[in-house]
Amino acid sequence: MGSHQSHENKTDKTEAVSGNSTPRGSQRGSSRSGSGGDLQGLQEKVEKPPPSMVPVEKLGKLLAQRSREEDGINGVTEKCFTKYLFPMYPELARQFYKYIHRVGKCKNKHIPLSTFRQHCERILSMLDDAVIIDTYVRMFGAETDDNMMTPDGFRSLLYTSYKLSMDHYPEGPQTCLMIDKTLTAVVKGCFNNKDSHSIGFVVRWLEEHCHRLIFPIHRYCVHVLATRHRDIESSRAGDLPTPVLELGTPVLERAAPLPLSVAWLLAAAAPPLYSRPLHAPAPTPAYGLSSASWLARLVCAVPSHWVPLYCSRDHGLGANRFLHHTTAYRGPTIVVIEADGVTCIVCAPQEWRETHQYWGTADTALMQLYPAFALIERAPRMLYLNTSIRGYPKGLRAGSDPRNPLLSIPEDFDTITFQGVPYTLIAIQVWGCGDQASRDTQLDIKKWQVREAERQRQVKLSAAEWIEHPDRYLLELAGRQVYNNTAQ
Repeated sequence: MGSHQSHENKTDKTEAVSGNSTPRGSQRGSSRSGSGGDLQGLQEKVEKPPPSMVPVEKLGKLLAQRSREEDGINGVTEKCFTKYLFPMYPELARQFYKYIHRVGKCKNKHIPLSTFRQHCERILSMLDDAVIIDTYVRMFGAETDDNMMTPDGFRSLLYTSYKLSMDHYPEGPQTCLMIDKTLTAVVKGCFNNKDSHSIGFVVRWLEEHCHRLIFPIHRYCVHVLATRHRDIESSRAGDLPTPVLELGTPVLERAAPLPLSVAWLLAAAAPPLYSRPLHAPAPTPAYGLSSASWLARLVCAVPSHWVPLYCSRDHGLGANRFLHHTTAYRGPTIVVIEADGVTCIVCAPQEWRETHQYWGTADTALMQLYPAFALIERAPRMLYLNTSIRGYPKGLRAGSDPRNPLLSIPEDFDTITFQGVPYTLIAIQVWGCGDQASRDTQLDIKKWQVREAERQRQVKLSAAEWIEHPDRYLLELAGRQVYNNTAQ
């Protein structure tokens, strides 16, 4: 796949960046009729297809052969397309097939082989993020209007991405009881209870709030289009294996309070710093990069695990508890703040520390998770934490304007003010998003602090020191005047 760039049509990089315009087909097929009969003479001037597109050439011939044998159609039918490409994801297959059929302007129910090959090559060669997002938003858009997206279509697009991630969870397929609530929050954040939006609006909203949420679908489709011909060639009908990819989705502890659907959403919405894979895939002689593990990580490039550092339901809710469990963790963290009417997320790229100044890099972010998902702000120097420095505001704050922070938690940690609205604070979670070394370093520091405190307790005082020690005065107030056990 790495050589696709040299064969990419230049118009594909700029087409459909503006969401209000319908994406154009490639220049090679602009004058092609719906049947695609003259595509061969217009599309390529060499008899042999480019090496990077050989998989699509083979795949198209195999699907056309199976369509002819099973359906008696000279082309690619939707039945064979679904059966041999996306048997586990019929909704993705339906939308994908419908999209090719629509943009290819096919006159019959099936797709001609030349049209199928042309548009699959285009999808394989897409590199621009805006074009990728626009393509899949249009793929799941309204069937009656090519330029509109409905909440149901948007929800189907999101659920497809979620399903791909959870089906290839490293510990096996997973489900989440909170998926409906999470998807509803994203749909509500985009549509705000409206019946539809233009494709351009949805694309721009995704680019601003959670643009990486769509990439798992594209990377999975690229993997299937590039490798499926081997499975079809080596398998009989009915024995076709399902593509097995070890996707690097966030692996949470089984008792972790963070729902998997929330972890999936945050891994795609937070800056890339928080979802960077721990280990880079090793190259192999066959493909230059490992075929299974590398493609698996491409489908959902998010962390292999997030470490729970602090949960107020288990550790207690308070500023001292927050500091005890989060300080000394020298890596990025995600803080989930749950109130009685809103849930918000603070993404901290650095170690939490007490200071009277605002801090944070450009990867600092504040998001609203519920009731409607949105990226509120992303900017440097927008975090503040102070519980001990006199003369400065106490508590935790987030926002680039120190005089009017978007999020404010007082030092007693009992309420929050979010975007000017006060709420009762219910719970706080902190998740470490760094590597294992960051967690090991924090644990080592905590152990050292415990040992040091124990050592301080066991220090013996001299008689002169004890006479002036405040503990002696407290014991005398309690009525104990003799401290020598032998004198009792």
